[in-house]
Amino acid sequence: MQLSFAPLVKQTANAVVNVYAERMVRQRSPFAGDPFFEQFFGQKFSNRTEKQSSLGSGVVIDSSGIVITNHHVIQSADDIKVAFSDGREYSSRILLQDKSVDLAILQIEGGRGFAALEFGDSDALEVGDLVLAIGNPFGVGQTVTSGIISALARNQVGVSDFGFFIQTDAAINPGNSGGALVDMNGKLIGINTAIFSRSGGSNGIGFAIPANMVRAVTTAAIGGNDKFVRPFIGASFDPITSDIAEALGLNVAKGALVTAIVPDGPAERAGLKVGDLVFGFNGQAVEHPDALGYRLSTSLVGDIIELSIRTRGENKGLKIKLEAPPAGGVFNTSILEGNNPFAGAEVALLTPFLANEMKIPSNIKGIAILKIERGALAGRYGFRAGDIITSVSNRELESVAQLEEILSAGASFWRLEIIRNGQRIRQVLR
Repeated sequence: MQLSFAPLVKQTANAVVNVYAERMVRQRSPFAGDPFFEQFFGQKFSNRTEKQSSLGSGVVIDSSGIVITNHHVIQSADDIKVAFSDGREYSSRILLQDKSVDLAILQIEGGRGFAALEFGDSDALEVGDLVLAIGNPFGVGQTVTSGIISALARNQVGVSDFGFFIQTDAAINPGNSGGALVDMNGKLIGINTAIFSRSGGSNGIGFAIPANMVRAVTTAAIGGNDKFVRPFIGASFDPITSDIAEALGLNVAKGALVTAIVPDGPAERAGLKVGDLVFGFNGQAVEHPDALGYRLSTSLVGDIIELSIRTRGENKGLKIKLEAPPAGGVFNTSILEGNNPFAGAEVALLTPFLANEMKIPSNIKGIAILKIERGALAGRYGFRAGDIITSVSNRELESVAQLEEILSAGASFWRLEIIRNGQRIRQVLR
């Protein structure tokens, strides 16, 4: 008897491609703006543009040429090419990209009838299942490695906002990003995304985005959406600490604690309350808020889900109908100007939709900092993209116009309150 993965490789490898992304980057001269060097050296040290390339992998999931890869592989790319192992090469365009889950969906241009992989059910995986990882590590060419599922539902990996990874010991190296993790039936059960390494090489700890999450993003792209919109539940959740677990009479610190409820949202109408503990989602265990976020993201708007909750010492089921995010998806942005600590910050009013996009509690009110211009005063004062300005000069903020009015009036010092990573920070700036 001869055991071999060769038949499985022949079945799946043709659907795994190389993804080449090129971007033009302007290199600023260190002497730009210096009259002495510009006078004596002229254009010798002028700003120049140079081409930067990145290499990753991708997976064809439809014969029409729909390709999945990682967002970080094609980020800011001006030109993206997809190459097959047999030498064929095609240009492609981006249908959808989502930084928060590190996924991008591409469409190959000028071809049809491509080999494609079918999605498997990543929720059916068990620790110990055999898997193959297929990709293009270090640009050496298509490579296949084998291993097992080492763990499920890994969070705090730190490569994106997504927090529900499959862990495998199949060798994954730089260049494997966007490649396929397949099961023994030849089904795609994950997109290889990251490794844990101190040397840059494989240490046998790799992470993949589950296929059910990938399927949800792909469905949005095929449906004509250029953005992946998650269903809205109208509640915010925190992890269970050992102290909270003891107070609730739990043996283990697992679950998602409800910390905020949006008025008249789906959760409030269903009867969910602040302080309730969510420990199940449609019969699947919920061990932490990231797991709950994953389950919600793979559901559809209009789905009726059932949460297993503990409320007032009693366990019960609660059915909630998921809705589309509230109106306000298109929001106006402004760049703050003047002689004040926020000069150079691009801001917008924090609507429930924007809060959902930024993954912050929907009950927080204020002005969100979306971006800070390079070298701006706001950056020198230590503000960051993602900060929420809740009050200035002891006035709670309700609009960007109100903030601009306060700043334009000037002050000898500024009393501020911002929220950063869930923490309220109060400070006085002069």
